[in-house]
Amino acid sequence: MNLLSSVQEQLCRLSMKHASKELEGILENAQHHDWTPLQTLQALLAIELENRQDSGRLRRLKAANFPFHKTLEDFDFGFQNSVSKRQIQQLAEMAWLEGAYNIMFLGPPGVGKTHLAVALGIAAVNAGYRVYFTQMDQLVQFLKTETISRRSKQQLRALYNANLVILDEVGFQPISRQEANLLFGLINRLYQQTSVILTSNKGFEEWGEFLGDPVITAAMLDRLMHKCELFNMTGDSYRLKHRESIFQ
Repeated sequence: MNLLSSVQEQLCRLSMKHASKELEGILENAQHHDWTPLQTLQALLAIELENRQDSGRLRRLKAANFPFHKTLEDFDFGFQNSVSKRQIQQLAEMAWLEGAYNIMFLGPPGVGKTHLAVALGIAAVNAGYRVYFTQMDQLVQFLKTETISRRSKQQLRALYNANLVILDEVGFQPISRQEANLLFGLINRLYQQTSVILTSNKGFEEWGEFLGDPVITAAMLDRLMHKCELFNMTGDSYRLKHRESIFQ
């Protein structure tokens, strides 16, 4: 085995497979550009680090459970002008995550609430944060079956380990008092520790109705709204406006 192959094998044993793969090219560049040993080492480590970061991003993206992949660049701020493009772009810088602030998108179906929630979630993943997306009915099912379902326990563990939890479609279906208590327990656990992005088609005055308990409703909203940016979204449904027809 020659020296190059020996070093490549050593890099692989150190779990630096990307550096091992690119070693020969780096050495050629070093010779061509007359790099110092330190410059050569820096270039090799930079390749390994860049590939690891990309691999980590892909793992976080998969673990987030997004229902689709849409970014802020895909959002039509011209059609939906009840939200400020400047404010949303500022949120994409992720400073609010460090302070465990929440974001709430309220409004009728089709105005872009979930799109913005997912887009901010993807921006958070790209910035190195762990994100977990779930719809309300799915989350309630996980909470109800945590003690008897291995999958529910795993999903909730991933949720609690996230830096950002996205709770989608809150209020589409009423829940029982027991389920409301379980949901409050989760919100209380996340309070001031984990950021939440929440989407709902209900105004706050309607929350008591679908949660079934005004006391739980008040306590939950108190925690969610303590550190929160609220967006009341209005307008026509983007899906209906841009519906696709079978017949041309």
